[in-house]
Amino acid sequence: MESEIAVRRLSALAQDARLALFRLLVTVGPAGMAAGEIARELNIAPNTLSAQLLILSNAELVRARREGRSIIYAANFDAMRDLLVFLTQDCCRNSPVVCEPLAVLASQACCDVQIKKGGRDEAPARSRRR
Repeated sequence: MESEIAVRRLSALAQDARLALFRLLVTVGPAGMAAGEIARELNIAPNTLSAQLLILSNAELVRARREGRSIIYAANFDAMRDLLVFLTQDCCRNSPVVCEPLAVLASQACCDVQIKKGGRDEAPARSRRR
């Protein structure tokens, strides 16, 4: 990942409402959430939500899809993983013990989560190493 992309993504998250919005979308997973539900959940006016979603979308942290009359927003987990890898890729170069707690936390937070898809549980895709 280029530094410019990382800065754009970090900048998009560097505001209370956008960070709360992104974290909400991470908790609901790949299924996402309709814009109206997001606005109600976070108590954000629709026009403010639209502006926040646009910033997160431009940073490629959020994806949108249409389902009937609703627009469903979901976190872009590939972009999130790429950013986390970028931030930590050189962490262990000199001392693996420094990153061990981070690796344990990441595996608990991401890898143990089961994604409900097509009526059966599947483990989430593993991140790509670059």
